[in-house]
Amino acid sequence: MRKDTVTIWGFVRPNGKVGFRNHILVIPSVICAAETAMRIANSVKGAVAICNQHGCSQIGADLKQTAKTLIGLGTNPNVASVLIVGLGCESLSVEDIASEIAKTGKWVEHILIQGAGGTLKTKEKGIKIAKQMVQDTSKWKREKVDISSLTLAVECGGSDTTSGLASNPIAGCVADKLIDLGGTVIISETTEIIGAEHLLAKRAVSSEVANKLIEMIRRTEEKAKATGAEMLGGQPTLGNIKGGITTIEEKSLGAIYKGGTRPLQGILDYAEAPKGKGCYVMDTPGQDIESITGMTAGGAQIVIFTTGRGTPTGSPIAPVIKVTANPHTFKMMKDNIDFNASKVLEGAETIRNACERLFKEMKEVVNGKLTKAEVLEHREFGIHKLTSTF
Repeated sequence: MRKDTVTIWGFVRPNGKVGFRNHILVIPSVICAAETAMRIANSVKGAVAICNQHGCSQIGADLKQTAKTLIGLGTNPNVASVLIVGLGCESLSVEDIASEIAKTGKWVEHILIQGAGGTLKTKEKGIKIAKQMVQDTSKWKREKVDISSLTLAVECGGSDTTSGLASNPIAGCVADKLIDLGGTVIISETTEIIGAEHLLAKRAVSSEVANKLIEMIRRTEEKAKATGAEMLGGQPTLGNIKGGITTIEEKSLGAIYKGGTRPLQGILDYAEAPKGKGCYVMDTPGQDIESITGMTAGGAQIVIFTTGRGTPTGSPIAPVIKVTANPHTFKMMKDNIDFNASKVLEGAETIRNACERLFKEMKEVVNGKLTKAEVLEHREFGIHKLTSTF
């Protein structure tokens, strides 16, 4: 239940959605255009590109997932305008991707390397378009908006015992606070729910949602069994094991804390946007970068990322706040970690107090403060593939 309102500042898009960054996104529709797209973005301050490794020789649901992810990233409110760079003979339709993104009212352009006369001419044309987009975007001004317009993605990666004991409960507390204020939270990493799905199912708003969650876990377990290999080493990872996590159940019981305690409203496919407010689970792999890509393609404008072992991971379009409760990790990776929660384990701070500090940090980042991943230009990107390339 909503208790009060919190004002933040964002960019209100033509479709009413609110962005908290103002990116010009250069999207390569296919791996063959990825280098050209990157060179265009690198030549224009204010433009960012994603390194799409797919887009051709994919079929069925796998091709649709790539298209849905690219469209989702382009429609994310943190993106002001979009330039799509294609080769000209790929499986994905550049025109269709552009058309779907344009439905948001954003400025969208597309160019084809084969049609432009090669990479040099494409780069020249792309730079001119991106430059014009940046100039147009610079006129956008932040407006006062309610925090209910925020969708938060919560991720945990490079976990150790401190993640489940402190970092994830703190992130979960922030998630609860945002939901109580009318916002939306997405948690993911299906493999890191295995063994704890019954606890999440109890929070489901209906038997339909609970059954969909259980079925999602069953499919993931069957997929792992079909490989003929043990999940151990992949989940938990070798780093997780060195950090004191011995089974996937142990990892999951700590991981689900990051989703808080509020009712589970629904289960999302990869890159699917929530249909309402509250807490949602997205079906993604445990691999952090593919997971974050899916949630930002689903509309998340900011990410809280807990880590015990440490990670530099960022996102091309969303600020990523890195949180650790491991004092050694914070000391060793201070250049990459934004928030130190180690005082909780030392008994010098409560989870509630740390939650309030992290919530304040999140508001500052939403309002424009750069995260360390943004300053260092960490823009990791990866789409979850469903089948092999043909």
